[in-house]
Amino acid sequence: MIHRIIALLMVLLLSRITLAGERKVLFIGIDGCRPDAIAKADTPNLDRLIKEGAYSTNTSILGPRECGNETVSGPGWSSIYTGVWADKHGVKDNEFEGSNYDRYPHFFSLLRQKRPDAITAAFCDWKPIADKIVSQATVNECPTEELKGAEAYVAADEKLAQQAAEFLKSEDADVVCVYFGQVDETGHAKGFHPTVPEYVAAIETVDRHLGALLQAIAARPHAADEEWLVVATTDHGGQGLRHSDGHKIDEIRRVFLLASGPGVKKANGDPQTYIVDAVPTALAWLGVEIDPKWELDGTAFGAE
Repeated sequence: MIHRIIALLMVLLLSRITLAGERKVLFIGIDGCRPDAIAKADTPNLDRLIKEGAYSTNTSILGPRECGNETVSGPGWSSIYTGVWADKHGVKDNEFEGSNYDRYPHFFSLLRQKRPDAITAAFCDWKPIADKIVSQATVNECPTEELKGAEAYVAADEKLAQQAAEFLKSEDADVVCVYFGQVDETGHAKGFHPTVPEYVAAIETVDRHLGALLQAIAARPHAADEEWLVVATTDHGGQGLRHSDGHKIDEIRRVFLLASGPGVKKANGDPQTYIVDAVPTALAWLGVEIDPKWELDGTAFGAE
C-alpha cells in the first residue's frame, strides 16, 4: 500500500511539473515613458498585459535612501537592470564614471551564477546599455554608433524589434531584454506629456513593436510548453522637454512597473513599487533563489 501511495504521489508531482511549463522572461524597457501617456495612447498590447497582470503607476525611480544620482538614463537603467540603487552600482549620471558593475552586475550575470547554461539576449539601441551594462549577454544586438535624435531611434527601434522577433521565434533563450529609445527622444524634441501628439504616437509605435514580440513568442515551436513573464518599466518620466533635476517632480520620478504572465498575482490598488523591483520579479519567476550576497534592493512584484 505504501508503495502505491508513493507511486501515486510521484505521478502527481511529475504531472504538476509537466503542466507548469518552462518559465522564460521578456524584459521590456521603454525609455522616458510616462504612465499617464500610456493611459492616453492606443496601446492594445500593453492594455492586455496590464489587464492580465500586476501593474503599478506608483513606481519610484528613486529609492527610500539618498543615493546622489541624477534623474537620467544612466543611473535609471543601471538600477533597473542590476536591482540595486546608485550608491551601490555607482552610476550617478550619463557619464558612467564610478560604475561598479563588477560587484553589482546586470541580472544576466546573477542568473548565470545559479544557472550557468542560461541563454540571455539583449536588444538595445542606446549604446551605453549594450557597451557598459549588458556586455555579458549571450546575444547582444546594438547599433555600432551612438544614435542622435528621435528619427534615428524610430528607425533603430523598428530594426531591433524585427531582430528580437526573429530571435524569439526560433532561439532557445531564457531571458530576452528589449529596450526602445524613441519615446524618450520624442519627449526631448516635442515634450513629455499625454497632450503631446508626437509623444503619444511614439508610445503607440512601441506598443506595436511589443505586439510583434508577443506574436513571435506565440509562434515558437514549443510555445505550448512554455510560460512567459513580461516585465516592463521605464527609467524616468519627464516634464517639458527634460527630466534632469527631477527629484521632487512627480511627473519625472513616478513611473510604472508591469509584470504579466500566467498566474501572476494582480496588484490591489496602486501599490508603492520601485524600478529595482524589476530584477527580483524576473528572478522569482525563473525560480532563482536570491543570494543575500547580491544585496538586491528590490522585491518581487506579482511573480513568484
